[in-house]
Amino acid sequence: MPSSPVIVWFRRDLRLADNPALSEAAMGGRSIIPVYICESDAPRPLGVAALWWQHYSLIALGHSLAARGVTLQLHEGRAIDILPRLAAETGASMVVWNRRYAPKGMAIDQAVAQSLAERGLRSQSFNASLLFEPERIRTATGQAYKRFAPFWRRCLQEPDPPRPIPAPETLIGVEGLPQPARGWNPASRGLGWAGFMEATWTPGEDAARARLVDFLDEGLRRYQARCERLPDYGTSRLSPHLAFGEIGPRQIWHACRAAGADPESRFLRELLWREFFLHVEASCPDFTDRPQKAEFDYFPWIEDEPSWRRFTAGATGYPIVDAGMRALWETGWINNRVRMIAASFLVKNLLLPWQKGESWFWDTLVDAESGSNAGNWQWVAGCGHESAPFFRIFNPVLQGRTFDPHGHYVRRWVPELAGLPDAYIHTPWDAPPRILADAGIRLGQNYPLPIVHHARARERALAAFRALPQQPAAGE
Repeated sequence: MPSSPVIVWFRRDLRLADNPALSEAAMGGRSIIPVYICESDAPRPLGVAALWWQHYSLIALGHSLAARGVTLQLHEGRAIDILPRLAAETGASMVVWNRRYAPKGMAIDQAVAQSLAERGLRSQSFNASLLFEPERIRTATGQAYKRFAPFWRRCLQEPDPPRPIPAPETLIGVEGLPQPARGWNPASRGLGWAGFMEATWTPGEDAARARLVDFLDEGLRRYQARCERLPDYGTSRLSPHLAFGEIGPRQIWHACRAAGADPESRFLRELLWREFFLHVEASCPDFTDRPQKAEFDYFPWIEDEPSWRRFTAGATGYPIVDAGMRALWETGWINNRVRMIAASFLVKNLLLPWQKGESWFWDTLVDAESGSNAGNWQWVAGCGHESAPFFRIFNPVLQGRTFDPHGHYVRRWVPELAGLPDAYIHTPWDAPPRILADAGIRLGQNYPLPIVHHARARERALAAFRALPQQPAAGE
């Protein structure tokens, strides 16, 4: 008599390879029921750009499963209601999933596991999204690390993460599955402006694997020298694939190691930065909206809607900032250097709350992960335990000249400045009238004057930082 089927609850692990929950479910020739649930009680609803990615990633996953004779079920509602009902309708006796680590997500998963157990159903969870699980990487006192450097050193003391497991050779589906009461069409969820991202991205596991191969062939050995140069020729662009689990960190780690990368190399260090912020989030329930440093509850943030609108529209008058914000809107992605420049400008030049920037990036980034997104914003704002010193305020002109010295990035995304010579591409306000006229630029008309004077804005920010109550420095 065949064994009862196993429900595989997919979340941000939209792949077949190195998917331990899927491999466990398919073990021994058991039939599987793959399910994706658009959770009405999700810890944090996806932003619009991520919804676009999710839509096409699920299509890709559905095709991969269908090629193996298995149908992906799409449901909408609460997992705690849907999974027990689906198990009862199909005779499934077990539900498996890959863990999430943010406190709100873990609470939902624990409630689902308890609900299943009360009905005599088994559940099991696995690690598919981290190199090292949070309980394994702890300080000498058993606490989560608050600073990256000791966290990184501790990770390097560990053996290499387990090798990725291949996709199951065969999958067996279940015939005659009940269909959801009402269909779920992610495309109807207001993808809006994100629809034109097809020109930039191809979601899905196959595309993720191809991008990794291209990076290993062309980019890994030059990553250190080129990762922050603009345009974005030196980055891997794996981040959205990693965020949606179309590829796992173990796959990336071991592929890079096989290609000759040292564990301390710049690229693998960046992979551990992601890991670090996800570990921090696991130990901090309000990480995405509350500063880790309590004194920042008293920071005199400014509510300035006109400045906010100019920032998000890429109309601040600072070319490198404007180029980044326009690229973000059109492609759903900007490299890490430009993210830091834009974030520093928002919170330190404009004194607008970092939470507004974090929410905007959450809505517009295809690679938004709550831990990394909040962690990086808190880092720039100075309110995270692992933060830049408060007096580190990026000068957008110097940043532009350093990382886009010939203005290629600015000219691509701020075409109204394309006619300027390199000497003025980052400071159009310094250009002589004749050069502006030859370039077709009328400052204040077809390109804005700077929204703030950087030096004065810097002094204003420093005064606000110095006025904060002093707190003891965080430990490890």
